[in-house]
Amino acid sequence: QVQLVESGGGLVQAGGSLRLSCAASGPTFSANARGWFRQAPGKEREFVAALTWSGDVTYYADSVKGRFTISRDNAKNTVDLQMNSLNSEDTATYYCAADRWLTTLRSGVPDYWGQGTQVTVSS
Repeated sequence: QVQLVESGGGLVQAGGSLRLSCAASGPTFSANARGWFRQAPGKEREFVAALTWSGDVTYYADSVKGRFTISRDNAKNTVDLQMNSLNSEDTATYYCAADRWLTTLRSGVPDYWGQGTQVTVSS
């Protein structure tokens, strides 16, 4: 069973930045596609960003393009999400996700989820 643990959430002012990190453990070879989702209060969970094992192919939701950057360090088995120019609409619980297939992950039904980390942007 792959385990994912997020860190780095917190409270930030609008226009500020945060960096989230997701550490994976267990048989991670079975879940090399990684990504981030978020869920705001009263809303459905939505895709934020994802990348391949090599990190050379990345995908972003339109709402975060140009502001967020996803990256990974395979030696450390971590995936980070650098979030810049944050605004109140970015307030949500952010979840790390992993799956064998990137298409499955992006569809919103990955095999593995982290427990989530809260990001709150104050205006």
